[in-house]
Amino acid sequence: MKAQVLALIGLLALSSAAHAESLTVTAQQVTDWKAVYGQIEAQTRLPARARLGGTLVSVTVVEGDRVEAGQVLARVVDEKLDLRLRSVDAQLQSLQSQIENAQSELQRGEALLQRGVTTVQRLDALRTQVDVLRGQIEATRAERSVVEQQANEGDVLAPISGLVLTVPAAAGAVVLPGEAVATLGGGGFFLRLAIPERHADSLSEGDEIEINGAGEGAKGRLARIYPQISNGRVMADVAVEGLDEAFVDARVLVRLAVGLRTALLVPETAVTTRSGLDFVTVEGPNQGERAVMLGQRHVDGGIVLREVLSGLRDGETLVLK
Repeated sequence: MKAQVLALIGLLALSSAAHAESLTVTAQQVTDWKAVYGQIEAQTRLPARARLGGTLVSVTVVEGDRVEAGQVLARVVDEKLDLRLRSVDAQLQSLQSQIENAQSELQRGEALLQRGVTTVQRLDALRTQVDVLRGQIEATRAERSVVEQQANEGDVLAPISGLVLTVPAAAGAVVLPGEAVATLGGGGFFLRLAIPERHADSLSEGDEIEINGAGEGAKGRLARIYPQISNGRVMADVAVEGLDEAFVDARVLVRLAVGLRTALLVPETAVTTRSGLDFVTVEGPNQGERAVMLGQRHVDGGIVLREVLSGLRDGETLVLK
């Protein structure tokens, strides 16, 4: 009985060996990836500035609000403008009274001239006085329009549509003309990378970038490489479809290709691990299991491959499981 069992085991082993697949290991070009952190930034970042100096009486937005271009974000009031309007209105009333009196004098002068009581020179002086008063009234009305426009510029408007990033001012604060009341980000969002300058020559616009933490299999495209190197780093922008915009300036781990190198790759299914050591089965004169040292993991067409750093030579044949 024992002899029959041993014979059956031998037949099964021979059958398994007959159907086992083999693979000749050859050196292949693999992409060398560099892991860096990218920062989510807005394509356009603009401050919403006060056009008028005065007291900030209201702020209608907070950080994180979505706004449209031209939307009122806050209001600045300069109380001196009301006083100027009152002064201009008083001047208009005074000029209106003066021109009414001058027009009456002109009408009497014309009547006196017809009777020969007054002179033409006197009548011309009255006409000139009326014209001067009319010009003063027009100038004062224009001055009033300027003051009204200044009062209307108390509204702080959103320069672009987008997300409110910061609101450094609060109601009750005194602001100067041109001071930022809020900062807006819009025009889309992207990843800003700072890459060591030794990899600058290996970068080109349009390269595919792997995004970790932005969903499984998320990828981006290298949209722009800036020519100026700052602090030993090259700045680059990555366009990512559906990038999370909840947190601007958030850091995201990115893997980008920085070059090619030669490596031996074997299917991960051909590797057996025992007692912390990795083994592969080699065909040929030195057939049998051989200990190897493994490197990085690669995925090609859904097949997981492992780099072999030592223990295997180019051209050797493996027995696959």
